[in-house]
Amino acid sequence: MRIGVDVGGTNTDAVLLDGEKVLSWCKKSTTPDVESGIVAALTHVLDEAAIAPGKIQCVMIGTTHFTNAFVERRHLLPVGVIRIALPAARALPPLMDWPADIAEAVGEHVHLVRGGYQYDGRINAELDEEGVRTAARALSARGLRTVAITGLFSSVNSDMENRAAEIVREEMGEVSISLSHTIGRIGILERENATIMNASLADLAVSVVRSFGKALKQLDISAPFYISQNDGTLMSAEFVERYPVLTFASGPTNSMRGAAYLSGVKDALVADIGGTTTDIGMLVNGYPRESSVTVDIGGVRTNFRMPDVLAVGLGGGSLVLETDGGVSVGPKSVGYRLLQDGRVFGGGTLTTTDVAVAAGYADIGDKAKVASLGTDLVSAAVAKIHAIVAEGVDRMKTSGKPVPLILVGGGAVLIRDEIAGTSQTIVPDHAGVANAIGAAIAQIGAETDKVVSYEEIGRDAALKLAKEEAMAKAVEAGAVAGSVEIIDIEEVPLAYVPGGAVRVRVKAAGRLDFTNGAA
Repeated sequence: MRIGVDVGGTNTDAVLLDGEKVLSWCKKSTTPDVESGIVAALTHVLDEAAIAPGKIQCVMIGTTHFTNAFVERRHLLPVGVIRIALPAARALPPLMDWPADIAEAVGEHVHLVRGGYQYDGRINAELDEEGVRTAARALSARGLRTVAITGLFSSVNSDMENRAAEIVREEMGEVSISLSHTIGRIGILERENATIMNASLADLAVSVVRSFGKALKQLDISAPFYISQNDGTLMSAEFVERYPVLTFASGPTNSMRGAAYLSGVKDALVADIGGTTTDIGMLVNGYPRESSVTVDIGGVRTNFRMPDVLAVGLGGGSLVLETDGGVSVGPKSVGYRLLQDGRVFGGGTLTTTDVAVAAGYADIGDKAKVASLGTDLVSAAVAKIHAIVAEGVDRMKTSGKPVPLILVGGGAVLIRDEIAGTSQTIVPDHAGVANAIGAAIAQIGAETDKVVSYEEIGRDAALKLAKEEAMAKAVEAGAVAGSVEIIDIEEVPLAYVPGGAVRVRVKAAGRLDFTNGAA
């Protein structure tokens, strides 16, 4: 038995699974202290299913805390930045493209030192160990407690970053250190940005993870807990304390994984319709398609893995207004106030939920309160709702071939008709808590991303090494060795690099071991 939890900005969803069977589920309001909201949700699902806390073998949690903190510039630590790249990249200093407010929040304690590798792992410049030592002393003198270290092509060869970390610890003692080769991909500026982001969240990561642990302890749940990351796999609590940035966008990922699980369809479009927005993404072999472009988070460019998701301004609380040009729907929404402001709930604001009830395909609230709506208004609003989803679907498809569309989220009731470009529309049971289910079924995963020369070692040998490395990382993260499988391989020839160079990315995932109550 396991519990999946998704802690959102408005609601905390929880689901209790016994194997593949959903025993109970609920939605509770997210609380400012994190802990009490989780306790309320877990108490509900345990009581409803009449299951003792001691029978729970694992708890999986998805959270938006770290994404929200960075976007809203809250709870961020000043970061000491050490870049190992000179004489390269001198003209492009760290934080150069960050918005001024967040650069100021994180601080500009930047040190550039000599070192780094070339694309194939050969040394570009020897590491200036004394330069690293001097930087560490300066950061220590300023009282900094978290450091981001980035090296030129460190994703190909991490030795200099690792050595720099050793020196920093010698000089600064117990300090939080984020190494870029463990977080981002090839592309020094974007990888460095992601590493600085991660370092700035060091204190919050410890605080949030410990709050989760306290909530479980309060309920006498002694099972291990894991936190979902944005590729649909899990991290241990200790891993999250080191890499909170990997949880960014885990909410849409959990919803998509849950959609695949509930529907049994592994290749499809998914529309997760919430109260304010609809997140549309593509499932490939049961996992979200990854974004192939640089991702902007809070105004900062990054290149670590992120799901390819399109957010559109349509939700169950979206405002419906009559205009000179007809009817407008969204992007403004009553959000979490739907139960107070929506007409079917006694409020005075016309929302998409009211339209669905008036049209007769949703049974929510008091239908009599929208009986006076004109049929032309209702028909136009219904058409507009479907047109918004159809446009989003069209933007996310990569071919003209119709594909299935899976609807999840509390706002799935807004869609009645088939959507253009899709082969069928699926609304599975428990669609409203697909995000929590996605967290509950997540596996332990890992990936490797490096540039190799096919001319030197051959394609088969290169792929074999990359697969072995990804699988080893998954086992290190907590997966059962015999269950780890390769779930994605990407090869990108680099025409501008000599020697038949190819960028190889391999992702592996495996199941948790529930024997003896531990993974």
